[in-house]
Amino acid sequence: MSTTKVFAFPPEEYAERVSVLRKRMADVGADVLIIDEFEHLAYFTGHIPTAAMYQCCLMPRTGEPVMIVRSLDGPMLEEMSWTTDHVLFDDGENPIAIVIAELKRRGYGKSRIAVETDSHILLPKRLDAFKVALSEAAFVDFAGHMWEQRLRKSPREIDYLRRCAGICDVATLAGAEASRAGVPEREVAAAITGAALKAGADNTRLLLMQSGPRSSTLHGGLGNRILANGDIVHIEMVPHLRGYTARSMRPVSIGAPSTRQQEAAQALISLQDAQFRAMRPGAHAGEVDAILRDGVLKAGLRESYTNITGYTLGLVTIPRTSDFTRVFLANSEWTLEEGMVFHMYTWAEGMAFSETILVTADGAERLTRIDRKLFVS
Repeated sequence: MSTTKVFAFPPEEYAERVSVLRKRMADVGADVLIIDEFEHLAYFTGHIPTAAMYQCCLMPRTGEPVMIVRSLDGPMLEEMSWTTDHVLFDDGENPIAIVIAELKRRGYGKSRIAVETDSHILLPKRLDAFKVALSEAAFVDFAGHMWEQRLRKSPREIDYLRRCAGICDVATLAGAEASRAGVPEREVAAAITGAALKAGADNTRLLLMQSGPRSSTLHGGLGNRILANGDIVHIEMVPHLRGYTARSMRPVSIGAPSTRQQEAAQALISLQDAQFRAMRPGAHAGEVDAILRDGVLKAGLRESYTNITGYTLGLVTIPRTSDFTRVFLANSEWTLEEGMVFHMYTWAEGMAFSETILVTADGAERLTRIDRKLFVS
C-alpha cells in the first residue's frame, strides 16, 4: 500500500534550503554533515523523529541525503519526508554503530565530517563514539550555521505561524470565558486545551497557566486551586502547527481589578506598544529591548528586570521548548531583519502580556490579534 505524502512544504522549498546549506558546507570544507537536531531534521528533510533513540540524516555535499531512522518511525518518515534513501534500524540495534557503518560504506571513513556540536541530541558520549570509530576522518564543527539559516522565515513558514497565532487567540478567549470564581484551574485549562485542539493545534502541551499568588510564576506547573475573586489568572499559549509555534500571554482578573492593577496593566501595554513600533529591519536589538526594560524599571513596576524581553519563534521541537538563537537583552548587539519572528513578552505585578511579532519591511506586524488588555471575568 502506497503512503500518502503530507509534506509540510513543497519539494522546491526543501531543495532551496538544502542548496543554501550545502554552500555553507562547502565554505567549511565538509564532505558530509550529520544532522541530528530534531528541528534541523524537520527543516531540511521534513521528518520529525521521536526522542527514544538516536536518529539522523547524512547530508552529503552532493547527492541524495541518507535518513537513518528507527524502524518504528519508518511510516512517519515516508509520510513526512521528501527523501528516498532510508536506512531503518530495529530497536535491538545500536543506532550509533549503524551511522558509523553507513559513513564507512558510503566512502566517508576518511572524509571531513561536519557535526552539530551545539545539537541537543549529539551527546558527548555519542560524539566520542564517532571520533573513535572514524579515527581517520576529520570532524568539522558546524555549530550555529543551521540555526542562523532558519532565522528569516519564508512566506509558507509565516503562514503556519499566522495560523498558529490564530489558535492562540481562540484558546485564550476560551480561557478568559471559563475563568470564574469557584471554577477549578484545571477546568479552565481543559477549556483552553479543547479550544486549541479544535482550532487546529497539533500538540498537547498547549499552555502554561497559573492563578492567584502563583500568577507571577510564569513557568510553574498547573495546580489544583479553585479560582476566587481577586485572583489573576495567567494564560500563556504555546500551540504548535506542523512544528511551528506562536505564543501569547494574557492576564484575566477574577472580579473587578484594583485601580493599581488597571494602571499597571495599561503601563505595560503602552511600553510594549512603543517597543513594537521600534521593531523594523535594521533596528538595534539592545535599543529595542531598552524601550521596555528601562520603561518598566523607571515606572516602578519592577525592582529588577533580569529576563529577556523577547526571543526567536518558529520551528520548535523536543527536547527544548524555546529558541534563543536571538534574544532581546540590554547588551544585545544584533540587528533585526525582515522575516524574523519573535515572542515579545513583559510582566509585572502578576500580569503578563506577550505577542507573536513578525518583522516586515514596514515594521512590526502582530500575528496574535487578541485584544491587548487585562481581561475581566
